Amino acid sequence: MAIQVAVCGPRDCTAEDERDAREVGRLLAERGAVVICGGYTGVMAAVAAGARSAGGIVVGILSRADREHANPDLNIVIPTGAGEARNTVIVNSGEAVIVVGGSWGTLSELALAMRRGRVPVVQLGGWRILDQRGDPVPGVRHAASPAEALELTGLWP
Repeated sequence: MAIQVAVCGPRDCTAEDERDAREVGRLLAERGAVVICGGYTGVMAAVAAGARSAGGIVVGILSRADREHANPDLNIVIPTGAGEARNTVIVNSGEAVIVVGGSWGTLSELALAMRRGRVPVVQLGGWRILDQRGDPVPGVRHAASPAEALELTGLWP
């Protein structure tokens, strides 16, 4: 069975987040991983394009009940009609979760992944979560590059 990696990020992302997501997708596809994402624009579209450019498989878990506005680089489209509750499906589908960039929706995915507690959660760019003392919250692995993000998942030697 193929390794599945959830990649989360905002629909309105920076150019840097878009480049990073595209490279994450390409690197995951080269390693034979199935990419799971939200299936629309921004980071989701970039990771899908990167994976497809390397012959990878990309699954989009859509918030809508139909395929309207789904990214054309998806191989498999799953319309849930669940709105943002679909974030749980996305993070539960991965053996690791890579978060690129930051937004409120992305923060919810990161939080759900951390609550799951069984898989590595890697953050590339985006927001930093601090505790009440201003210290970084433990558990999230921070990467400086797409290659390091894959390395920090621990899924490949």
